[in-house]
Amino acid sequence: MEQRHLGRTGLRVSRIGLGTLTWGRDTDEHDAADLLKTFWEAGGSLVDTADVYGDGESEYLLGRLIEGLIPRRDLVISTKAGSVPDPDRRFDGSRGHLLSALDASLARLGTDYVDVWQVHAYDPDTPLEETLQALDLAVSSGRARYAGVSNFCGWQLAKAATWQLAAPGTRTRLAATQLEYSLLQRGIEREVLPAALDLGIGLLPSSPLGRGVLTGKYRTATPADSRGASDHLAPFVAPYLDDTARHIVDAVQTAADGLAVTPLQVALAWVRDRPGVTAPIVGARNAQQLTAALSVEALSLPDEICRALDDVSAPVHRYPDHDWSTL
Repeated sequence: MEQRHLGRTGLRVSRIGLGTLTWGRDTDEHDAADLLKTFWEAGGSLVDTADVYGDGESEYLLGRLIEGLIPRRDLVISTKAGSVPDPDRRFDGSRGHLLSALDASLARLGTDYVDVWQVHAYDPDTPLEETLQALDLAVSSGRARYAGVSNFCGWQLAKAATWQLAAPGTRTRLAATQLEYSLLQRGIEREVLPAALDLGIGLLPSSPLGRGVLTGKYRTATPADSRGASDHLAPFVAPYLDDTARHIVDAVQTAADGLAVTPLQVALAWVRDRPGVTAPIVGARNAQQLTAALSVEALSLPDEICRALDDVSAPVHRYPDHDWSTL
């Protein structure tokens, strides 16, 4: 698998990442082992998790597998901290919470360091400089090699990255930002992606297949074994089952038919090769699904197909997202 630099850093990662959101909850140890081995054998290196995935079970399961299945040195492990199970405070970006969460993540993963450590979301109740100081301490102590943020909007990302570049002292440059990005969700193109490109921050798109909808499996019905049929994941899929989404899914299917490939390959290749993207994060239920996703390595979409998909999925950008003089 082709390797790419993560933002403006020397760290190279596989241009497809493996997501572990369901590990320890819907994905058991046997399936997780098959997924990780399949990914590694295909040349994949970037594995994405978070301390809240499966209430910590995702990290714990990954730690068990890298201990006995895959050499730690062959993987680039990315995890996140900051989300908390508190209905009154969904995110805690305080220095104390973040550093305690990192230590707990390292214990579950069974490793001395993570390659990439990200703040899971912006915390409006904590001064941003305090949150960012936790990243500096994590990297300077060797517990994290690189740092980033997740789910930050454009101004939040720009403020955080600029602070790290301009504030006095030894600061850790932001290497990555992780947000949802697909043909069904192009909102980050308004401000987040331009900021990331300008600041040299690598984008790690989550849900690059539109929460599974872009595979085409929901075109006629909801499969019984799909996320859309799951009690706890159906609300996650539902927003992408409207008429607008169906129009885009139909266009992806048309492109796939013309290229003699699958809709999954078309949708994943589109987001993988967008400007600023380092590596889409792909989740899969089993090794067969993952193999289908990894087969996109051999596909590059023709320019005319990309333009057609751009047009059919184009988000509405008006003032002030575009130069006012063009409106």
